[in-house]
Amino acid sequence: MSTRKNAKTSKAARPEDIVGNGGELHQAVEGDARMTTAQGIPMSDNQNSLRVGDRGPTALEDFAMREKIFHFDHERIPERVVHARGYGAHGVFECYEAVPELTRAAPFQQRGKQTEVFVRFSTVAGNLGSIDLARDVRGFATKFYTDEGNWDLVGNNIPVFFIQDAIKFPDLVHAVKEEQDRGFPQAQSAHDTFWDFVSLMPESTHMTLWQMSDRAIPRSFRFMQGFGVHTFRFVNAAGDAKFVKFHWTPLQGLQSVVWNEAVKINGADPDFHRRDLYEAIEAGDFPEWELGVQIFDDTFADEFDFDVLDPTKVIPEELVPVTPLGKMTLNRTVDNIFDETEQVAFCTGNIVPGIDFTNDPLLQGRNFSYLDTQLKRLGSTNFTKLPVNAPKCPVMHFQRDGHMQTEVHRGVANYEPNSLQGDERGPRADVEQGFQTVARQEGGQMRRIRAESFADHYSQARQFYISQSPVEQQHIIDAYTFELGKCVRPEVRLAVLANLRNVDEDMAAIIADGLAMELPAASEPAAAPVDLEASPALSMTAHAPESFAGRKLGLLVSDGAPAAAVKAVLNAAKAAGVTVKVVAPGVGGVTLSDGKKLAADEAIAGGPSVLFDAVSLVPGADTVADLAANPAAKDFVSDAFHHFKFIGVGADAEQLLESAGVAMKRDAGFVDIGSRASVEAFLQTCAALRYWERAVFAP
Repeated sequence: MSTRKNAKTSKAARPEDIVGNGGELHQAVEGDARMTTAQGIPMSDNQNSLRVGDRGPTALEDFAMREKIFHFDHERIPERVVHARGYGAHGVFECYEAVPELTRAAPFQQRGKQTEVFVRFSTVAGNLGSIDLARDVRGFATKFYTDEGNWDLVGNNIPVFFIQDAIKFPDLVHAVKEEQDRGFPQAQSAHDTFWDFVSLMPESTHMTLWQMSDRAIPRSFRFMQGFGVHTFRFVNAAGDAKFVKFHWTPLQGLQSVVWNEAVKINGADPDFHRRDLYEAIEAGDFPEWELGVQIFDDTFADEFDFDVLDPTKVIPEELVPVTPLGKMTLNRTVDNIFDETEQVAFCTGNIVPGIDFTNDPLLQGRNFSYLDTQLKRLGSTNFTKLPVNAPKCPVMHFQRDGHMQTEVHRGVANYEPNSLQGDERGPRADVEQGFQTVARQEGGQMRRIRAESFADHYSQARQFYISQSPVEQQHIIDAYTFELGKCVRPEVRLAVLANLRNVDEDMAAIIADGLAMELPAASEPAAAPVDLEASPALSMTAHAPESFAGRKLGLLVSDGAPAAAVKAVLNAAKAAGVTVKVVAPGVGGVTLSDGKKLAADEAIAGGPSVLFDAVSLVPGADTVADLAANPAAKDFVSDAFHHFKFIGVGADAEQLLESAGVAMKRDAGFVDIGSRASVEAFLQTCAALRYWERAVFAP
């Protein structure tokens, strides 16, 4: 469970403390439970405005009412233009081993050193009220509260991006957002303006392959990777620099949902990702990620087939392995969504000594944009004073005043240099320990130009595709077919298909066939693509979990369910670190065969199988017929089957399988359960997450 001090609560009012008098409400309270205005003025009445007479006009001098309405009118700050739909949590990063030879950054200077962090996960395209399971890139932003200031690693769950230059970012976002003449679709890229834009920007092709893959519909924030996207620098105390790429790898393994599942989850629980992260942390099942870096020098950068400054490219892990540096554990949910998750301000420009930028043009633009964005959203340059943004190390400077200044600056000096002495002189720059930019030679003509080293837009896209398993390739094909099928203009679909022919001919042909369209001629690439070796690390199957721990099992029961079998499921799951949710015909629960009552977590209508990673069917022998006639129960079983989930089958569940139309389709994904040993074997089988052999794929 998360650890936090219990909030102070008001003493409950007794009936004799509450007196009604002419519509007025009075309550006797004690100590700090007394209500005040924001100025601390005690309030005698929070129910009625100050008015002239019983039915007269409200008095303008009612400062309490004016302050309350004033604050309410300004409670909503502008939501983020992108990454508006987010969810955050607190945690800690622990260093594995000191690496002063690589970097002088504070989190990596001592074995076992712990640094507090705040992480915000998000979708990109939707607004604050949109759905969690949109097919979309996920933001993965981490704020490290280091000993030498805040370091923000602001990344995504995909290691590449749509564009190479920040000047195109407004166009990208305008294209992927709802179409301006109609205001929809919301939180999805399946429409003309997005695909029109990316079809005209071949550099986006690699990213759309990732976006159409299972990476864009993760099962949970807990089961997805994170990447810094850009190439950064590590700098040691001697000023020696190396290039690095940041990787977050979930120790719980990677996992996604299938598209049909995502659609149904959005209807059953649009807060699915939020709820999953919150419940896991509150239950003490703390998610963990390993932070690693790919480290390389100028020699490798010069010899690599692609430009390391190009954010649409990856460096295959087979060429440069990921070096693990430490582990992050999220162990505390937020106390207040607005104060923390909404007001947290990430800036790519927030780096600490030991980390530095590169000339990646997208990164350079982000460094400018983020600070400007936070001023717009939070209304003041003093947003760093908000608790979630405040550094946890000493802060000393001569910045003064401005909206929402919360500090009282004492002394005479508010400028530097000054000739004052002692405490009055204020802080001074530290030439030895202060941040120093890596010294490097820069030169050349000032031009608006795209480097030729950025010109190959298809080779890595092809590499990504051939690195996927057949199941993953089919999902990419299905995703393109669905998305392009939502485009109204045939010329947009044709333009995308023309680009995809440069990635893989068979893939493009199957998508065209799914759209019932003729395959157009391939577009002319700016640089001829080359065939690269497959990179197994690019497939999610390379990051599969080792067990079913941390997952959710849906246990479908009805009255008279065999108590021994139910207890076997509950006990074996608990021992395996698996969360069980009991699903019953009614939310009031069922009575087991031993006469004891079993509470339900969900009624069938509100707890479909899409919410679980696997299911167990343990109905009662005398009530299975009623369950089999329940449309929601039939969907529960049918969806689990068609979503390739493992199904634990109790002794009396056969009629339920028949009613769902899957009794004659039993395969190795069905496991008979009843005893503790059989349930344990079932949960071990579930570690594979899906029984993909159930699917029939196109050749």
